[in-house]
Amino acid sequence: MTQLARESRPSGQPESDGPRPGRTGTVHRWRPRRIVRRATVAAVVVVAALVFRKAVVFLAVTALSAALHLVGINVHFPSVKFAWPWQTISTGTTTNIDLGPWVLQKIEGISRPALGQASFDFYFTHTVSKSIGPWPCWYSSTFYAVAYASATVDLNPGPSWWAPAAGHYRLQVLSAPATGKPGQVAVTMVLPSPQLPQSVHDVTIDDIPSKPISTQHSWTYPGLGCGVVLKPQFPESVLYAQAQQIAFSKAVHSPQITKPLIATTESQAALTIRDNFIQPTVNAFGYTLTRFTLSWAGST
Repeated sequence: MTQLARESRPSGQPESDGPRPGRTGTVHRWRPRRIVRRATVAAVVVVAALVFRKAVVFLAVTALSAALHLVGINVHFPSVKFAWPWQTISTGTTTNIDLGPWVLQKIEGISRPALGQASFDFYFTHTVSKSIGPWPCWYSSTFYAVAYASATVDLNPGPSWWAPAAGHYRLQVLSAPATGKPGQVAVTMVLPSPQLPQSVHDVTIDDIPSKPISTQHSWTYPGLGCGVVLKPQFPESVLYAQAQQIAFSKAVHSPQITKPLIATTESQAALTIRDNFIQPTVNAFGYTLTRFTLSWAGST
């Protein structure tokens, strides 16, 4: 009878680590990359929630109130106002702030932005003529054009403009910040009047609605002579340049265009300066902007 040979194994050595019944041979492990990725996403979510906490709380309270109202439950929630982080007022004790040039430096190097724009339409005619021997040869076309003109505002006139003696800037502290209560300020500013377009490059022509509406030509057109000689002289670049030049002249000299353009520029400048420069800055010092007045030097 043959004795089966068994391999000797040191005492205490466990059984083989090979696959066991009911188990697969693969050992699942958490991959470091997956852990890092999930941790990064979680950190970003936490930071965003902290930064935009007021907006998140406002949306959560609004959604919960609406949901309870739908099922007929009326619950009085505390009043929460929507606010972005840059509108948050920090605690401060500053009682006098010189914001003139410092605030306007936030324009990030754009000293003369185009803050106003006006659109207008007009008609113009382009004509070319060239006699072929005794025959007069001319071709003319009338076009409808839509133009956009921009006016600029000098938001950074220089240190001398903001000198106290010039009287172009004044910040009045109406009340100082107190514990849990922001202070109040009123700002008055004077800026140079908006500038109308300075060159044809400040005016653009909208190619989509602009189109030819009528054509006129001599009796020889579209004969071989005028048709071949004159019609190729109507490239789009020539028509666009002519329309742009006419639009520039209207945007500078036509009161029907200049008045709305100036009014739009002044209104847009007031909103931009108040909402993007003055208000966030005084908020950071612990104040709210109670009143803002912008006027224009030399305006009639």
